[in-house]
Amino acid sequence: MHSFAPEILLITILSLVIFSDALANRLKIPSVFILLIGSYLVYTYFKPAVPIDLAENFSTVILFCIPLIFMGDALHLHFSDIKKHAWSIFYLAVVAVALSITVGASLSYFNVFEGLGLGAYVALFAINMATDAVSVQSVLSRFKGINHDIKVLIEGESLGNDATAVIAFFFIGLPWMVSGHIDAGVAAMDAVRVFVVSTAIGLALGFVFYMLMKLFSNKRGELFAFIVEAYVAYVLAEEMHISGILTLIVAIVATKAWIDTDLSTDTSKKTKSFMRKLRLGGFETTTHERLEYIYEMAKEFGYIAAVVIFFALAEMVDFHLLMEYKTEILIMFVLTTLIRAVSMAKFAFFGTVKSLDSIKPVGVEGWFILTFSGMKGALSIILVHLIPDTFAHKEMFEAVTIGVVVLSIFVYGTTLWTYFTFFKKEEEKNIFKS
Repeated sequence: MHSFAPEILLITILSLVIFSDALANRLKIPSVFILLIGSYLVYTYFKPAVPIDLAENFSTVILFCIPLIFMGDALHLHFSDIKKHAWSIFYLAVVAVALSITVGASLSYFNVFEGLGLGAYVALFAINMATDAVSVQSVLSRFKGINHDIKVLIEGESLGNDATAVIAFFFIGLPWMVSGHIDAGVAAMDAVRVFVVSTAIGLALGFVFYMLMKLFSNKRGELFAFIVEAYVAYVLAEEMHISGILTLIVAIVATKAWIDTDLSTDTSKKTKSFMRKLRLGGFETTTHERLEYIYEMAKEFGYIAAVVIFFALAEMVDFHLLMEYKTEILIMFVLTTLIRAVSMAKFAFFGTVKSLDSIKPVGVEGWFILTFSGMKGALSIILVHLIPDTFAHKEMFEAVTIGVVVLSIFVYGTTLWTYFTFFKKEEEKNIFKS
């Protein structure tokens, strides 16, 4: 007797995607709400639709989904936008996250979570400060009136934020939490090493795959090349014990940046710079039309991978456990929201610092959108699952993280939905102040 478990799971996932999109369009709400609820209901009350034991294969499923989730979002960042908002994205993705984790860890002085050491606070806040690109895009794509620049900041932050959180978790928080002590200098240098090496490997892979794409000129081949690049970058980096997520993001963004440069180059000019000759500028990589196809398909792959993650989340949900740790969940949710609101205030009120002139103020509205676009999701679930079972407080970490993920999606998402549905009626405008 053959087992059709993979086919049944695929039917379930695609059916849930179709149903969620159709219902979301009819109700005019973000599809991620329906996906999250639907995944839980199907997994809990209709077990035959999910015949694969996700608990037993959790790590394999998660590792398979990560590249697909991050690839789609990395492809949407244009090189011109990255150049324009480089300092802003760096602040959001690195500085703000590092400061947020530091502030969160400092709360150990007040013993907010009883029994946790300082290293455990670093790990817990690193897990719960990581935003989810798929959830954010699912919610924001539903709304009109968000300026392109603010979308770039949100997309850039949701990608870079994750890479920073992963480095902070794996190379500072986790070893500190497990061993009970850490050499701050060594840990800081290790984090810097991981950041530099991951970025360098990502740039190298980005250029290699950019050159490989000159060998063929069809949209399917180019899409598959991006998928292969994402998996190669992630697997290679993890084997080298550096950040797979950061390497993957840098590689995809780098390839896309060189493609954007080619597409924006005036081919009618006879003069060629050295860099253009080095890139074999006379050979086409892709076209705007084929890129649109790649964007759409990559987004769908990422969306399906996110549904798988939601099924994994459904497997981890235990309402009795959530109620047991309801106080800790609410404390963490409120703290992470307040910390995010304060870190985003830089954009609202203090954008005229000359040394960082590219960080322009966005006003109260922009600050509001940035604050409530910090939904948590797949990465937080992945990180908390990777904590060793021997850690005494793993149960609490899992309950708090699951609670924060669910609350952030529904509370943040509902807040934004309410604002854009009932209060913001005007067309898109430039949210940056001149």
